[in-house]
Amino acid sequence: MKNLIIDAGKDKIYFNIILNNKSYTSEYLNNRKNFDKLVILLFEFLNSRGIKINEIANIFVNQGAGKFSGIRASLAIVKGLQFANNLDIYGFNSDQIRGNNYEILIDLFKNGLLKKNLIKPHYSS
Repeated sequence: MKNLIIDAGKDKIYFNIILNNKSYTSEYLNNRKNFDKLVILLFEFLNSRGIKINEIANIFVNQGAGKFSGIRASLAIVKGLQFANNLDIYGFNSDQIRGNNYEILIDLFKNGLLKKNLIKPHYSS
């Protein structure tokens, strides 16, 4: 199962693919230039790994607290992908991630601690 994680709430934008016991990550500065082209960066990341959006089972997205523009852009993209591709999305909070260890989200998901298709943004700035 391929899981995509998008976190644009911090000083850097992180894309992460977790499948089986492998993890692939890309990071970008969280600035106006990059969140304006966030969807392009996302598809470049997926293409660089040979992954098509229809191969993704779940998308996990940071719903905050964090930077307003980054969270807003990532949520819009994720909701569009959900609608167009019938994907399941899960929101997580910034405080659930320690030291960029996004694999904890898979454990939270497996234990039923993330709510499916329920996104409640929390903006801090």
